[in-house]
Formats: sequence, structure tokens, C-alpha cells
Amino acid sequence: MAAAMRPSSSPYPLPPPPTCSSRLPQLRSFVGLRWSAPRVQVRRQLDAVAGIGSGARGCGGRFRAPASSASQPCYSSIVIRNDNSQNADFPRNYSKREKKPFPIPVLELRRRARQRMKEAEGKPRGPPPPPKNGLLVQRLIPEAYRVYNARILLINNLKRLMKVVPVKGCKYCSEIHVGSVGHPFRTCRGMSSDKRKGEHDWGSTFVEAVFLPVEAYHLEDRLGPRIPHDQRFEVPRIPALVELCIQAGLDLPEYPTKRRRKPIVKIGRKEFVDANEDDLPDPEPDKFKEPILEEVPDDEITPPSSPEETAALAEETLEVWETLRNGALRLMKRYSVRVCGYCPEVHIGASGHKARNCGAFKHQQRNGQHGWQAAVLDDLIPPRYVWHMPESGELQKELKIFYGQAPAVVEICIQGGAKVPEKYKATMRLDIGIPSSLKEAEMVV
Repeated sequence: MAAAMRPSSSPYPLPPPPTCSSRLPQLRSFVGLRWSAPRVQVRRQLDAVAGIGSGARGCGGRFRAPASSASQPCYSSIVIRNDNSQNADFPRNYSKREKKPFPIPVLELRRRARQRMKEAEGKPRGPPPPPKNGLLVQRLIPEAYRVYNARILLINNLKRLMKVVPVKGCKYCSEIHVGSVGHPFRTCRGMSSDKRKGEHDWGSTFVEAVFLPVEAYHLEDRLGPRIPHDQRFEVPRIPALVELCIQAGLDLPEYPTKRRRKPIVKIGRKEFVDANEDDLPDPEPDKFKEPILEEVPDDEITPPSSPEETAALAEETLEVWETLRNGALRLMKRYSVRVCGYCPEVHIGASGHKARNCGAFKHQQRNGQHGWQAAVLDDLIPPRYVWHMPESGELQKELKIFYGQAPAVVEICIQGGAKVPEKYKATMRLDIGIPSSLKEAEMVV
């Protein structure tokens, strides 16, 4: 007769069943020698592990619980995430022999156009919204004043900061460096660079090298005909950011522009006439008008008197820089900005001008005409990246791959005492350990 089954009397206790985790911690932020600050999320699972012999998964589906006579509850799982990447590539420098990529691929633009035509099929076409109908977007008029004042305040603050934070510029190329001594990298491509073996000849520079002036034609009527080639010298050129603010509602006496009070009347696909405004009362004073700042001359600039004042000025400049870029981006979403795909020429308007002054690669085949496409924020406000100075305060050309970069305005503010913004830490590579010598750098895998 078979003996009755008795429980095992092993002296070693059985291991506890594994807890059920719906997701493993994502350690994609661990790059280099440090780990950026994580964000901890706690998610509670309400499911339970399947019963005996079912072979079913646990509540998360990653681990299989062993068969047991009782179901095991799911414990809380901790998921570690990081929204800001620790290390990011520098912005790509496009060659002069290639065209800039479209912000949205052409295939995607065609797909969206087909989708719009399919949705509008059989429906009456409604009137175009502002600013396509000639009117202003009322909610963006205060934004235009804020962007213009932020631009003036940024220039004034940079002039003051550059009195205490040295900025060097190469005498033969357009490269700049924020520091008392220029960087040692042989990246000069200017005149006689082969004789100097690519070394820069550093000297003093101006605020225009830090905050690049991008100019565009001023249009008295943004819906008027395109500027022909013969009239390219008759139309004034002003900063492109100022022209964008003017078209968005900024009123400057020195740059008059046409303001419509009624929507335009279309008589063709590209032809229209202005509506009759004689029955309208006299225009009232603009309720959105705000005080306008003025740029301070160079001979009236006073440097900060103390380190505390320098740090406060750097923090203010960094806030103005973010206000300027965020405000300009909001304006660009409603008012068209065009850029040439071959050169840095910018035009504020739905259609680019007809001036044949493009001298980029293979301009002879295009007869000097620009290849207009939609612009991005960096086309209107170039960030002008420079090398970030490490804590040691010295750059070594052998350790170039370990150093990060930041926009020149941001680097000036950081060296002035401002706190490093989170959005720029990825390209600045603050969490990457820099070797102390070349021998240590060769050991890095």
C-alpha cells in the first residue's frame, strides 16, 4: 500500500514568490559618469496573479508567477523616468552645398492637403480667418509689443553684461567664444587659415556677434504684390523680428503699415479688393498700445557695480531671452515667415520677394532666385552656439568630444551668475565627467 503523501521537511525555506511588476525601471538616462535627476512615479496595480496550473501571466505580463494554491497580490511598482535627456547632440551645421530640410516633409504636406480637400468636399468654402483676410489677430497684438520690448531689453542687458563677461571673436571668421581667452580648437576657415593651421586670432567683439541681426524687407502692405527685382533697393530693410511685430500689430511711426478694418473681398484665386470702410466711424485709440523701450547708445552703457548686481542682471537677461523666443514662436504660428533653403535670407509674409540676390551654391542655375520654404524659430532668432566652459575654466583640444555647447546668450548669463536652465543641460553636457588628462580619456569606452 502506497504511503500517504507528507509535506516536505527540507531544512531550507522556499524562496518567496516574486512580486509582480508591470514595468521595469527605465535607465536610459544613465549616460556617462553621472545620472541626471530622475522623476519617480508610483503606480498601483489592481490585478492579481492567476491560480494553480493556469500558466497565466502576472498582472504586468513580464514575469510568470509559479503555480501556487493561493493567488499573490500585486505590489506597488516604482517606475523611474526622466523627461529631460542627459546628453544630446549639437545642432547640425548644414553644408553650403546642400539645401535646408523642410520643417515638415513634403510627403506629409501633401497628405495633409489631400485630407483637407477630402474633408471640404461638398461643403461651402467659408471666409478666410485673420490674418489671411487682412485683419489682425487681436489676441496677439499685446504679444507683438512684448516681443519688441524684449528684443530691446535683451540688447541693452547684453551690452552691460559684456562689460564684465569677456566675449572674444575671431578676426578672420565669424566664430566667437565666451571667456577671457579663446578656445584652442583649430576650426578657423577664414582668410589665410592654412598658414595659421586653423588657429583663431582672437580679439574683442560686439553685441551683434552674440545676438545676430537678421534683416528683412519692410512691407507697407503685407497682402500687397511681391517685391520685384527692380525695386529691391527702394524697399527699406529692418530687423526681421521687428517686421514680424509690425505685421502682428506693433505701431512704429518710422515704419508705417496699412491697417484694414474690414476683411478683404476676393475676386479671384490670388486677386482681391479692399472693402469699403467709409461707413465705419473714426478709429478709436488703440487699447493694446503699450510703452515702447529704446535702445541705449554704446557710450551710455554702465557695467554692473557688484557681483550681486551682475547675477541679477544675468537672471533677468535669461528670462528676457526665453520671453523673446517663446513670443516669437507664438507669432510665427499665425503670421507666415519664409526662409531661403540655400541662404539665410528671411522674408516676413506668405510669399517671398522676387529679388534675385541669392548667392548660395548653384545660384546660377536658379538665376539668383531664392528657394522659399517655411522658416523655423532658429532661422528668425539664430541661437549661435558656443563652447561651454567647464568648472576647471580651461579647454583642452585633446578633450574636445567631452565638452558641451550652449547658445551664446545663455553662456554669457551662466558665466554672469545665472542658474543653468533645464532645457539647455542636454547640449551643455553638464552630467558628463571630463577626464583630467589625455591618458584618462583614452581609457573611456
